[in-house]
Amino acid sequence: MKKLMLIGMLLSSTAFGFDFKADWNAKWIGLTEDSAVNTWLAYRTGVELDSVPKEVIANIACDSKYWLWINGEMAVFEGQLKRGPNSKDTYYDPVDIAPYLKRGENTIAILVWHFGKHGFSHNNSGKAGLIFDTQLFRSDSSWKVIKHPAFGMTGQKHPNFRLPESNVLFDARKDMGDWTAPAFDDTAWQNAVELGTPPCRPWGRLAKRQIPQWLDSGLRKYEKVSKKANKDGSTTVTGKLPYNCHVTPYIKLKSKPGKTIDIRSDNYIVTGNACVRSEYITKNGNQDFETPAWINGHHIHYKIPKGVEVLEVRYRETGYDADVVGMFECENERLNELWQKSFRTLYVTMRDTYFDCPDRERAQWWGDMVNEMGEAFYVFDAVKGPMLAKKGIYELAKWQRDDKVLYSPVPAGVSKPDNRKMKKKDGSWYKELPRQMLASVGWYGFWYYYWYTGDQQTIVDVYPHVRDYLSLWKLGADGLVIHRTGDWDWTDWGKHKDVPVVENAWLYLALKAAVEMAQLSGNTADIADYQASMKSIEANFNKTFWDGKQYRSAAHKGLTDDRGNAMAVVAGLAKSKYYPAIQQVLKQEYNASPYMEKYVLESLFMMGDADQAVERILKRFAKMIDAPISTLYENFGGGEDRANHGTINHAWSGGGLTMMHQYIAGVQPTSPAFKTYSIRPQMGSLKHIRTKVPTQFGTIELELNKTESGVLAMNLNSPKETTATVALPLTEKMNTLTVNGNVVWAGGAKKNCPAGCRFQGVTDNRVRIELAAGKWAIELK
Repeated sequence: MKKLMLIGMLLSSTAFGFDFKADWNAKWIGLTEDSAVNTWLAYRTGVELDSVPKEVIANIACDSKYWLWINGEMAVFEGQLKRGPNSKDTYYDPVDIAPYLKRGENTIAILVWHFGKHGFSHNNSGKAGLIFDTQLFRSDSSWKVIKHPAFGMTGQKHPNFRLPESNVLFDARKDMGDWTAPAFDDTAWQNAVELGTPPCRPWGRLAKRQIPQWLDSGLRKYEKVSKKANKDGSTTVTGKLPYNCHVTPYIKLKSKPGKTIDIRSDNYIVTGNACVRSEYITKNGNQDFETPAWINGHHIHYKIPKGVEVLEVRYRETGYDADVVGMFECENERLNELWQKSFRTLYVTMRDTYFDCPDRERAQWWGDMVNEMGEAFYVFDAVKGPMLAKKGIYELAKWQRDDKVLYSPVPAGVSKPDNRKMKKKDGSWYKELPRQMLASVGWYGFWYYYWYTGDQQTIVDVYPHVRDYLSLWKLGADGLVIHRTGDWDWTDWGKHKDVPVVENAWLYLALKAAVEMAQLSGNTADIADYQASMKSIEANFNKTFWDGKQYRSAAHKGLTDDRGNAMAVVAGLAKSKYYPAIQQVLKQEYNASPYMEKYVLESLFMMGDADQAVERILKRFAKMIDAPISTLYENFGGGEDRANHGTINHAWSGGGLTMMHQYIAGVQPTSPAFKTYSIRPQMGSLKHIRTKVPTQFGTIELELNKTESGVLAMNLNSPKETTATVALPLTEKMNTLTVNGNVVWAGGAKKNCPAGCRFQGVTDNRVRIELAAGKWAIELK
């Protein structure tokens, strides 16, 4: 398959981050009849071209997904982003179709899947339609359209209400043959009905797709195929996938007509919730079928009725198109395994948006997304990687409610007031989770995005929405936050949550980020109010919550909360003299979910106890590391019952990956986008670390080795136009630092630095040097 070009995908920003195309010449086209749930429409047109320009941009939109063939060749496999950029509008895809066109007659064929219902990742417009606009030809009433007769509805079970997708039923007896081929006769199809020119209802304005088209593997063989006879006479054929991934299963077979084949993954039922599956009803003879609806898991199960001969099974992997640049390895294989599983969990929770899980919900819960962003900046290339985060930031801002409340997941169905009262499970959402929203707009959310990308315009654009949301948070007479319940008073999974401690820390971090964002965006008049609130929390936090041994609010009745004690450190509210007591708390308490465990681990590194942090990582994630799967569970469940663990692929569980890069290897930016960065490793008892970190300037490559004789050797390849500050830990016996063979420091005195190296001194028991771009070999002994 030809690889599609990225069109206009750089981290620039127009029209509040969304490029709304205004000059549409094409028409929305479809059928006059109402659009039912799970409607599939086929479109065709022909166009005569005297010549083909080097570039032909087709601007394509539909509700909800499309597949494009040009001259019988697949050009786009599952195009269109789930709707939408806000509660009223829709995305469109810019696609360069020039590689597929030819002089003379050309045939365009498009299959559109209209979900026809809301979900926690999609706002249903209520109408199936397509628009296709190029400088050479465009959609209008001359196009042909038909409701595809082979697609239909399966019986129970249907996907749970969070998913806008339906199961796929394809009855090959009703298929239209090779309808995407140029030679196909479409004269019996009806002419399309013109439904309007953008912007028009119900699709609204059309915003340019902000992320790449999917990476497409083509059809692949399974790692292993096995068969199992069933009591009803059927056979289950199982294909083993190399890891948990997004796939569209394929089967080639020979059969008599009317046999039903069920296709599903081992992730089909998750915590009692049905996900997406497919049914294929056979025609007579040799045939093949690839379901268009992606599913995920480690195994694909085909239930084959008696009398069907399976000739071949394969799968196509698709996923977010970004280059995997980052890596981490050390001599502890369990940490390495956790990194790999964290990476796999991250990647399988990326597509139209970040989401919590790829099976049960596919929803952009922002608490999860904050953790995901932190990981992604250390894994994926610095161009395509951040695009998904940027898209999510603008979506969160533009879905803000009229009462200034921010909420997620978005996109989602727009909830009608009567549905809220009746609590209908219709795929709509409107509820605020206050602590998650503070995390989203705060230090580890919006500001973290800026710090790792340098994308100032996004912060300028979304800052007014941050300011409006923070205006809803008030301090009480005690100088601390007045508890905000929101619509779902959720702090974390699990027990023993000391909400006042956690909530004040989250607000403090949000205010800290707001100061920086106000400064960056030129809204300096707002800073004084933020700082006044921060000072109030600083003045009252410790005297209210610190009891001499731990942080604990007066009304808290449960066990001491590891989350609250960790967040006090992470927010910078805990005094350093409290650290030993807090470390003791974190040796005893294990209440945080994998979501909040990331911040517990971070607090240990911030307190300088790498060994305790690594010990806790390995203890808390032990079952996940040992599990015979490639991804991480949702919860720290007890026993072997999968239900106790939640999903087997949950986004919020991968925070350990960030810790390995940011603290164990010690690589983090000290100015936006790694223009300057620090290397401050906390190896603890580890002897060997090798890591790569992607930046806009190139890849940071770092290797650290500690020998038995007490020598710490470091090799660094620092990208062009960057400056690294290195702070290496000293032991009592260390007294000499060499850089590229030059003695820079010895016997407590500065010596001769090579070009590009500047000695900065010894502070906090670390020797510090500044290094220009280039390759550096450093030895501390």
